[in-house]
Amino acid sequence: MKDGIHPKYRDVCFVDLSNGFKFVTRSTVNTRETVKMDDGRELPLVKLETTSETHPFYTGTQKSVDSLGGRVEKFRNKFASLGINKKSAS
Repeated sequence: MKDGIHPKYRDVCFVDLSNGFKFVTRSTVNTRETVKMDDGRELPLVKLETTSETHPFYTGTQKSVDSLGGRVEKFRNKFASLGINKKSAS
């Protein structure tokens, strides 16, 4: 590999802005902010809007489209009391 052409690969702290969850991983991301960790290390800081701690898919708060029913099913349920069926409509 050539020297001086690759970005610096180092430990970086990512923080979730919605709940303050922090995790450290290695990355080449450029950032101007740093944070002092509990163990005394000063690491580059990247702020995120959502992580696996707050994303609905990972927390289980996501609504399933299958359980909501489709448009046709909602229509049939809404107008079921009128008694219209396929034979009388055609």
